[in-house]
Amino acid sequence: MSRASTGKAVKKVLPTMPAVDEAQIDFETIELLFFAYRDFVSDPDAILAKIGMGRAHHRVVYFVSRQPGMMVTDLLDTLQITKQSLARVLKQLIESGYIRQMAGAKDRRQRRLYPTLAGRELALALSEPQSRRIARAMEELTPDTRASVKEFLRHMRGRDESLEPIDSDLE
Repeated sequence: MSRASTGKAVKKVLPTMPAVDEAQIDFETIELLFFAYRDFVSDPDAILAKIGMGRAHHRVVYFVSRQPGMMVTDLLDTLQITKQSLARVLKQLIESGYIRQMAGAKDRRQRRLYPTLAGRELALALSEPQSRRIARAMEELTPDTRASVKEFLRHMRGRDESLEPIDSDLE
């Protein structure tokens, strides 16, 4: 409970949750995905921690390296975050020498992003252990099964349109 300025305890009103049939929930797959993601990001997290950065920096340097010259607006759309969320992280990456921001050639109002050599090297260093992890996980799978895994992951993308929109942040 929090305290109001009068010193009295204030009870927070929680939103009503929809009724859910627990038997319909695939807890095993949820847990497999949770732990797979935890371990998938652990190697880059360790590298980033050494340079005082985190997952937000990883996402930005990854996508800018994959699509050099992308506009800030495209990065916002890709990451589905607010300008405010991106600004802090992008500023740090620019000041640290990993990303360059340049005005567009035709439209000077456009802000285009490019990795520096150090940014490209960082993106590769972060992706390499993840790629190794994927290769190990798929090494004994048939080509058809590998294709099915990728198709499953493609189907997992996208937000449930029936849910309320959120103000997403990078962290």
